[in-house]
Amino acid sequence: MRKRLRKLLRILLNRNTLFVLLLLLQVAVLVLTILFLSQHYVSIYGVLLALDMVLVVYITNTSENPSYKLPWMVAMMVVPLFAGLAYLLVKTDAGHRAIKRACANKMQETRRYLPQDDGVRQALANDHPNYAGLMHYVAQYGGYPAYRNYVSEFYPIGEAMYEAMKREIRAAKRYVFLEYFIISPGRMWDELLRLLKEKAEQGIDVRILYDGFGTQFGMPHEYFAKLGEFGIQCKVFNSFKPFLSSAQNNRDHRKILAIDGTVAFTGGINIADEYINCKRRFGHWKDGGMMCRGEAAWSFTVMFLQLWDLEHPGAEVEPYRPTSYLPMSSDGFIQPYSDSPTDEEYVGKCVYLDIVNHARRYVNIMTPYLILDHEMITALGLAAKRGVDVRIMMPHVPDKWYAYETARSYYPELLEQHVRIFEYEPGFVHAKNFTADDEISVVGTINMDYRSLYLHFECAAIFYGCSTVRQVRQDFERSLERCVEITLADCSSRPLFKRMVGWVLRMFAPLL
Repeated sequence: MRKRLRKLLRILLNRNTLFVLLLLLQVAVLVLTILFLSQHYVSIYGVLLALDMVLVVYITNTSENPSYKLPWMVAMMVVPLFAGLAYLLVKTDAGHRAIKRACANKMQETRRYLPQDDGVRQALANDHPNYAGLMHYVAQYGGYPAYRNYVSEFYPIGEAMYEAMKREIRAAKRYVFLEYFIISPGRMWDELLRLLKEKAEQGIDVRILYDGFGTQFGMPHEYFAKLGEFGIQCKVFNSFKPFLSSAQNNRDHRKILAIDGTVAFTGGINIADEYINCKRRFGHWKDGGMMCRGEAAWSFTVMFLQLWDLEHPGAEVEPYRPTSYLPMSSDGFIQPYSDSPTDEEYVGKCVYLDIVNHARRYVNIMTPYLILDHEMITALGLAAKRGVDVRIMMPHVPDKWYAYETARSYYPELLEQHVRIFEYEPGFVHAKNFTADDEISVVGTINMDYRSLYLHFECAAIFYGCSTVRQVRQDFERSLERCVEITLADCSSRPLFKRMVGWVLRMFAPLL
C-alpha cells in the first residue's frame, strides 16, 4: 500500500503532470468565466456568435488549405462559445510569431552557404528531365541544392542504421551533431552516450538538440543540463511550457546525425529501444533511413545549425564547413531538404505531390500515418486512374488508436479509385519512404499526415536515378511479402462503431 501511495505521489508531483494540470486549469478558467457570467448569457452568446460569423467569412477568404478551414467552421457551429476565441488564440499567438520571425531570419542568413552548382543542375536536368522542375523548386523555394559528389547507403531496418551510426561517431574528427524528436532511456541511448562522452573527452564538439515535447516525458528533469559536465552541449527546441499556445504545435520532428560536415544520417529512427527492436511495443518495428557521405552531408549540417542557433542572429556557419571534399563516384543525384511550418511553403507536401503527378509506372509509399487532404487524395486517385500502380504500406499494429482509426476512414475512398493498400502484419511501420518509376525516391522523417506536412519541422533527401532508388523499391517489395492487402470488403466488415469514430476523427484531423 505504501509503495502504491509513493508511486501515486511521484506521478502527481511530476513536472510533466503539473504542466498538463496547469494547461487543463487554463481551459477550466475560460469555461468557468463564461459560466459565472451566465446572467449575461444572451448578450455574451450574441457577441461570440457575431464574432464567429465574422471569422467564418474571414476564414472562407483566406488562402489556407480548405481541409483546415472546414474543421474550424464546423467547430464554430458546434461550440460557438469557444471556437472563435480558440481560433483567435491560434492566429495571434506571440510564441508562434516569434518562432516564425526567427526561422525566417535564420533561413535568410544561411541560404548563402547552400548555393546550387550550375553544372549539377544542368546534368540533373539532362538525365532526369521529368524531375528537373522538382529539383529547381526545392533549390529555389526550399533553399537546398542537389549534389552528385556523394555516396549513400540505404538502411531497410533500424538495427542496421544504428550500427552504422555508431561506426561513424567513432570515426568523428571535429564534431558530432545530433538532432532528434525523441530520446528515451535504454540500451540504444546508453551506448550512444558512452560514445559521445568518449568523443567529448577527445576535444570533439558534441551537441544534442532535442524536441521539448517528444523528449519531455521520457527523460528526468534537468537530465540534459547535467551532460554539460561531460563536455556535451545540449539544447531544447521549443520547450513544453504550461500555458496555452499554438507554438506548442510546431515540433522538431527531424532526425539528424551530422558528423564533420562529411557524413549525415536521417530517416524514421529516433533514439529509443523500440526503433532497433530491443523493446517490443507494437510487434516488429519496421523502420529505416539513409546515410550520405560527401558534399550532401553539408546540407544536413546547415539544417542542424539553423535550429541550434535559432535565437542568435548572425551565428557562424562557415567554420563548420570542410575545407574540401574528396571526389566520389555516385551513380545519380541527391538533394537533402528540410521543411518549416513557419512559412507558407509546404515543401514536404509539394515534393510528394510532384512525384505522384509525374509518375508513369508505379508509386510506392511506406508511412506510419495516413491523414490526407483533398489535394493528396485527388493526386493519388488520379495517378491510379491513369494506370499508375499506386501502393501504400501501413502498420497492421498501430501505435496510436486514434491515428489508425482516422487512417482507416480514408481506405474506402482510396480503394474505390484503385489505390492499393497493404498493412504490415508483423507490427508497426515507422519508415517514411516514397519511390516512383525506379527514377526517384524520398527517404526521411515526413509522414503522410497533417502534422508532418503542415505543423512540424521535418527533413528528408530526394534521390534521383541512383542505386538507392532501386534499394528502396526492393525493400518495399520484400516487405510486401509480410503484408496483408486491404480490400473494400475488409472496410465494409469493420464494426460500424469504429467506422463512425474514424469519420468523426477525420473531420477534425487537421486540428489534432
